Amino acid sequence: MRCVICDRESEGKFCEFHQIAYKNLVDRYEVWKEAKGISWREYLSEIVENEFTGAWCKEVALRLLEEEQNE
Repeated sequence: MRCVICDRESEGKFCEFHQIAYKNLVDRYEVWKEAKGISWREYLSEIVENEFTGAWCKEVALRLLEEEQNE
């Protein structure tokens, strides 16, 4: 398989780098949700806009937002 973001070889939807970023996003969402009372979509949007967010996390967040829009 290929990563849906960067086209690297992968065993699933994301390559190893984007999979780590995805796991970090999911793991940290609960903390943000409790602290700010925001939805998953709002969280992803804030991640994308945050200047301190790493490139891989931003790429994953953007992809997830796009997928939600296409559902």
